[in-house]
Amino acid sequence: MSHPIAPLVIRGQVITDNLIEVGGRGGDLTFLTPDANQYIDKLPLSNPAKLGDLYALSFEDILDYCEALGERLEFSQNRYLQEACELSYRTAPTTPTIVRASYMGLKHLLNRETIREMAEKTVGIRYLEGWVKETLLDGTELEVRCFGARTLHIVAGNAVSLSLWTIIRNMVLRSDAIIKAPSNDPFTALAIARTMIDMAPQHPLTRHLSVAYWKGGDQAFEQRLYQPQNMEKIVAWGGFAAMKHVTQYIQPGLELISLDPKRSASIIGQDTFASAASMREAAVRLAADIGAINQKGCVCARVVYVQSGTDEDGLERLNHFGGLVYEALLNLPNVLSTTPKRYEPRLKAEVDALRLDDEWYKVIGGKHGEGAIICSQLPEPVSFSASLDDRTANLVPVDSLEEMLAAVDAYTQTVGIYPESIKDQLKDVLPLYGAQRIVSLGYAAAMKFAAPQDSIEPMRRMGKWISNQIAAPETSPAPWLRPSI
Repeated sequence: MSHPIAPLVIRGQVITDNLIEVGGRGGDLTFLTPDANQYIDKLPLSNPAKLGDLYALSFEDILDYCEALGERLEFSQNRYLQEACELSYRTAPTTPTIVRASYMGLKHLLNRETIREMAEKTVGIRYLEGWVKETLLDGTELEVRCFGARTLHIVAGNAVSLSLWTIIRNMVLRSDAIIKAPSNDPFTALAIARTMIDMAPQHPLTRHLSVAYWKGGDQAFEQRLYQPQNMEKIVAWGGFAAMKHVTQYIQPGLELISLDPKRSASIIGQDTFASAASMREAAVRLAADIGAINQKGCVCARVVYVQSGTDEDGLERLNHFGGLVYEALLNLPNVLSTTPKRYEPRLKAEVDALRLDDEWYKVIGGKHGEGAIICSQLPEPVSFSASLDDRTANLVPVDSLEEMLAAVDAYTQTVGIYPESIKDQLKDVLPLYGAQRIVSLGYAAAMKFAAPQDSIEPMRRMGKWISNQIAAPETSPAPWLRPSI
């Protein structure tokens, strides 16, 4: 059987020459792709002045393009997305129903008003459209504008939408993007780029997007490409090793915007146990936060602190609640969560070992690789909590909400909270310990374009913020007119 081809796209040109054989993550798929080393001189936008064509576009022009692209990304009519979806069944960390639903949902990210809201909330459209002037206290007139940059995006492959999210950010900022496709999703960004080329091959937004695959860690290649004369910013998603690797290339003139690995948690307050109805609601919401995209996202809940109490009655409440969560997990829509593609063997071994220790842990499910709920019988998470995955979560009993604060640190991204009434006593404290995002339980995977991410504002960081000072002796104190001492 012939191997599929992942072309190289460089600013409107689709390249299928100089093919080499590479393997997707996990060894499930071998594909062909152009040897990026043969095109390293073409990948960077060598002359920054070539960004100028993007500034002939108004923000409304950009929205028009996004809206038209959204229509072209209708899954049932887009052969590139269909091909990418079929191939991604083998490379993606999630199962076919989740993968397919993700591809079918891409067009919705290009909603005109959603993008307008994102641009306004994260940057401010007026800063994208021109110089914003104000007069300072000393009479100086200050103009500020946000410009685009030449940017390399090292995209994560645990969610199909990340490639399109990256492309949208690039278009809004009027930047030039090189997307390094990940080994577990080498086809999505290419499918979108090829759709853009078919739609508007000469459009500036089409001609400022490149997509390439090369094996991460190719230092000879990366040392040549990752240079300030080629790019100004690197936006990197990925695991700990990948982030450590890319930092070696950072130098003056080349900025790293790090969207690095995180863990997420949940907090279940004592009022949850006031009624059977509130327990069932919390269980369904928590199951959604655990199971979304089969727990492959940083946003997914892993350790859950439950204010059930730690006495005998409290543990009984905890274990009953754990059973409700497990039941809800098994009944999530298959576009959101399914039995995992492959249950990580080391994790399963750890979970199975806990079954023998029923004095300290109660394990619900997990015998068939479908996911499990581990109910600690003491107020401590399991020793392997950092490795929880594949719809496996750990419920930890506590007597007070303050007990779990020490478990929050700089690696804590999202904290889902139930009931809503306890948010006010937590939302000003959790960030002091490191929590970066607080959400209503059940909405962890509902990431918002308009919100900060990982406690930074990536859109603002991805732009170049330029100032222009306008001053004259008649309006502002002149340094050369200061009296001598």
